[in-house]
Amino acid sequence: MTKPLQRNIHALIRKYDGYFVATCLNAAIVTDGITLDETVVNLQEAVGLYLEDEDPAVLGLVPDPGIVLTYEIESVRTQA
Repeated sequence: MTKPLQRNIHALIRKYDGYFVATCLNAAIVTDGITLDETVVNLQEAVGLYLEDEDPAVLGLVPDPGIVLTYEIESVRTQA
């Protein structure tokens, strides 16, 4: 039985040392940016380059997969 193709590339964005870093969880893609918007644009470009001249099915993906983003924020603790 073959595994179904994934419809999305999942990425997690975290803030490190003043930069937003996007790491894909199901593809070998990492990029960053100074702003969140810049990071998203860089991620879209990086995914495009990753898929360029590749058969998405070989990578376990449908043609033209989407990108699902999770943004991790620092917890905010209130003082009692």
